[in-house]
Parts: sequence; C-alpha cells; structure tokens
Amino acid sequence: MQLNEIKPGLQYKLLSQTGPVHAPMFVMAVEVNGQVFEGSGPTKKKAKLHAAEKALRSFVQFPNASEAHLAMGRTLSVNTDFTSDQADFPDTLFNGFETPVPSDASFYLGSNGDGSFSSSGDYSLPSSAVASSLSQSPLPAPSPYPSTSGKNPVMILNELRPGLKYEFLSESGESHAKNFVMAVAVDGQTFEGSGRNKKLAKARAAQSALASLFNMQLDQTPSRQPIPSEGLQLHLPQVLADAVARLVVDKFSDLTENFTSPHARRKVLAGIVMTTGTDVKDALVISVSTGTKCINGEYMSDRGLALNDCHAEIISRRCLLKFLYTQLELYLSNKEDQQKSIFIKSERGGFKLKENVQFHLYISTSPCGDARIFSPHEAAQEDQGDRHPNRKARGQLRTKIESGEGTIPVRSTTTIQTWDGVLQGERLLTMSCSDKIARWNVLGIQGALLSLFVEPIYFSSIILGSLYHGDHLSRAVYQRIAEIEDLPPLYTLNRPLLSGISNAEARQPGKAPNFSVNWTVGDTGLEVINATTGKDEMGRASRLCKHAFYSRWMRIHAKLSYSLRSKILKPNLYHETKQGATEYQTAKECLFKAFLKAGLGAWVEKPIEQDQFSLTV
Repeated sequence: MQLNEIKPGLQYKLLSQTGPVHAPMFVMAVEVNGQVFEGSGPTKKKAKLHAAEKALRSFVQFPNASEAHLAMGRTLSVNTDFTSDQADFPDTLFNGFETPVPSDASFYLGSNGDGSFSSSGDYSLPSSAVASSLSQSPLPAPSPYPSTSGKNPVMILNELRPGLKYEFLSESGESHAKNFVMAVAVDGQTFEGSGRNKKLAKARAAQSALASLFNMQLDQTPSRQPIPSEGLQLHLPQVLADAVARLVVDKFSDLTENFTSPHARRKVLAGIVMTTGTDVKDALVISVSTGTKCINGEYMSDRGLALNDCHAEIISRRCLLKFLYTQLELYLSNKEDQQKSIFIKSERGGFKLKENVQFHLYISTSPCGDARIFSPHEAAQEDQGDRHPNRKARGQLRTKIESGEGTIPVRSTTTIQTWDGVLQGERLLTMSCSDKIARWNVLGIQGALLSLFVEPIYFSSIILGSLYHGDHLSRAVYQRIAEIEDLPPLYTLNRPLLSGISNAEARQPGKAPNFSVNWTVGDTGLEVINATTGKDEMGRASRLCKHAFYSRWMRIHAKLSYSLRSKILKPNLYHETKQGATEYQTAKECLFKAFLKAGLGAWVEKPIEQDQFSLTV
C-alpha cells in the first residue's frame, strides 16, 4: 500500500510456485524505476508484500509513507489526528526538514522570534559533530552502497574499510547513566561516538563515519528526530542538545561531589542553560534541580512560604525566575553593572532580553502528563506509532496526584479547589508538567509578577535525556493548542526546538526520594526541600517560594514604579498584584479557552486563599 501511494499502478508478476501443496512457496516480482524486485512467501499476498518492501527499501529509508513522500520531494496533505495510531503528520511537525540546509550553514534558534544561535565551527567537536548528532541534513539521499538492513554500523564500516581499530577515550556519568566515548580513524579523519556502554559508543562512532564519508543514514525513526523551531532552519540541532545535556549533568556532578552525596539520589534531573551568542563554549548553566513529588494539602501555606510543586522541571523554572530577579537588580544597581545584565530597556516600556540571549530547558525524561503517558518506552526503529489503548485521551489536561507519582485526567466539569476542602482531606490537585510547559509556551516563563517589568520570555529549546518522542512531545507542549486565538501583543504560541540526546539515560527503577534539590547560578550550594511539606527539613521557607519572590518584586517596584508595563499604584496582596498584569491575565484566559475549545478539559487552579497574603504579615 505504501509503495502504491508513491508509485501508483505497479504490476506484480508471479515468477514461480514451489514446494508441496500444503506448504507452497510463491515468488512475486515488481518493476520499479526499471529495476526488478523479488519477494517470496507462503501466500501470493505475502510474497507481494516482501517484493514491495524491498522496492521501498531500495530508494527510501523511512518507516512510513509520508516520510517517503518527503524524501522524494513530495508532500502529503495530512490532517493532524492526535488520536491516530500512526504518529504521522510531517507537514505540521516535520516541516523543518523539507528544505535542504547547506552542510556548512549555521543554525538559528530565535529566542523571541528574532534572536539567533548559530553553530559555527567554534564548537569544539571533532569531525564527528555529524556523528553523535544523527546528522540533521534534512533527509538523506539514497546511498549507492550495498543493503545495510539488519547490520550493525561497525560491521558495515568494516566491510567498507577492513581492519579498523577503535580507541577508548573516556568514561563519565552516574552509575545508572554511564557515558563511554570511543573513537575510530577512517581515511585520515577521527570520528567519535558516545553511549551507555562501549559497544554502543563504537556503533555510534561507526555510524558517524558512515554518515560523513559514505552518506549512510542508519537512524531515521521520525519520532526520534529533533523537531526544529518553527520558521527557522537548523543545522545539527543534536549538537546543541547534547551540549546542553552534558552541561547540566556535569554541573549536578560538581554539586554532589561526583554524584556521591546522599542528595545525588534522584529519579528526574532538570536544568536550564543560557546561551548568549554563536559559541556553545559561552553557555552558562542557570539552574539544576531534581524531584518528582508535590506538597501534601495539609502543608499548604497561606503566606506563600511553601513550594507546591517539587517536580524537577518546575523547580528549575523557579530557579530561572530567581536569576531574572537578580539580573533586573543588577541592571538597577549602577551604570557599570547595567552592561552586565541580560536586560535592556524596551522601546515599548519596561525591559526585554538582549538579543541572542536564549534559554534551553533540559529534563532527564519526558515531562509527566500528556507527553509521558503515551511515551512509555524509547522510540524504536519499527515504531509505527504507539498502540496505546487510551489514544482518544491524547492531549487531555492531567493533574498530578498528591503525595504520589503519576497523573490523572482532569474532570469533564470545571473543578474548583477550596482551602477548607483540601484541609479536610480532599486531595490537592496540581497540573502536570506537560500542561505547565504548554502554558509557558503561551504566557512565557517569567510569570505574572515579572511580566509587569519585562516582556514575555520563551524557551528556545526543550531537550529530553530519555523517552523522547517528537510527535508526542510536540503535541503536549504546543500542538494541541495550535488553534489559540486573540492573544495580546507580544504573546504568542512559542514552538521551541525539541530534541532527544544521542546517549539516552537508562530508566531508573526503585522508589523516588521524597526530597527535591535546587541550585541557581550564584548559589554556594544545593538547597534540599522536603517535597511533602514544601520547606526544608528544618521547616524553613525555600529561597524559591512565592514570599521570597514577592519581596524581591516589591523592592524592584519601589525603584521602577515609573516604568511599569502596566500601572499598579499601591501593591498589597500578592493575588491583586498578579491580577494587575492585565495582558498576562488576558493571555491566560486565551490559553484556558484554547484547551476547552479543543475538548481537552478545564485548567484546575489552586485554592485562591493561598495567594491572599501581603508582606506586612
């Protein structure tokens, strides 16, 4: 059927029938582009299928028809169906691969649609940059070399260049996520590959050499490919993804004495990396965090002193807020420090990021909720979409379970959580990480308070250390609300680069620790928070709590009230101040409407009482 979509009207011929009557063997043939392909099987239908498969494989290296169309320079008009089993919507999701990019081109990732990040030759990767990065030249041309089906890259390379020697370069990482680097010299060039064992590292080095020297692409699972940032051509986004992941893991290693400290125990690690130009060497780790649990309802604070959600990526984003406050304070301190700040004055009032400043979010696994529920395993070469029985629930808003792990879909009717209800034992509901990331892709990562000072800030990329499925992740973090309407000026539906990493983390079975750690650039060490209480083990409030941020906001407001993006005369209650960010609140209404209109459920907000505090208390 897939061959027929690409080459309609092909005629199959029966060449022979052998074997006894009870076990016949048929051989069928089909001619495509002047070449005859044969296939055998116990029935004519199976023999035809095998012949078609061989024909497809000869000129297309993709597991589904639409990818083949793209390879042949055609496009299909595909209606995105999130509930379909075939995760197959290239026009909407894989559009970045349609136009070839010259191999020496820079790649650009716009922070707020105008910044750029180019990977020029400065990034110190050996000629294997193409390697571990699964070479992102758009789609490969058919290789003139013999069939490679079912063969290991090391074996294929050995057939082409016998007698090669592989060299072991290094070993690093946590015990459950070891990283080995192997190298091989071919035709005077050295290619490196990394993996969680030496065998995989060798295969990646060989894959690198095959891609660079022989134009052989051995990994083209669509759902495993990076999805480019919309409207911007990317060259080797995998290089960026691997660099961001390595920076975060290395920083966590530094903070936990090479993973030996008791607080190095974790299920999920997240971090944010800032880039300020074309060279990844200038990248700076802004935050590192761990955690998988939420506060128990009885510990909610009505003074903003407890952290409600200690999932790693949520904590990392709070660390980023802390960094943004520091950068605003830096701008306001003196003329000299003003230059060092990442902010500049905006001609529209308030502040905006300097051009080229970009933030990249790394999470060691797919975010809980819609992205993860349909991505229980790594993408496999033969994946034709997951066969998840619950596929009609794709895209649904989901909430985390109090004092536990996992998520459940929101109720079909609007849920209003009350303070007294939760205190009397009703389970506190917190929106899933997938839903919160989708929210950041509309409202920005700066939140309501900071939006009174700065223009919306969006992530340039989201990188997963494991369980990366491009189709599910893109749906979860932006595609499901693609119909969003009437957003106020400067707010948009952000579509960041999405990518996995070359060396995926191994799954970590066992019980998740009850603590969450956080570190922001400038901190002396890790802060350890009990996820159940939302405070540290001594019962003290976190440096990331609402109360701490509101105090910093008030100090900045005292200096800046003349240049607010929205006017607030006398800030008092935390909740009222947030409501004063009118454009932000309008964008939030648009977001909630988009979820409802798409039939994905109603956003569940926390009891209003927890934001009814002022700093004089």
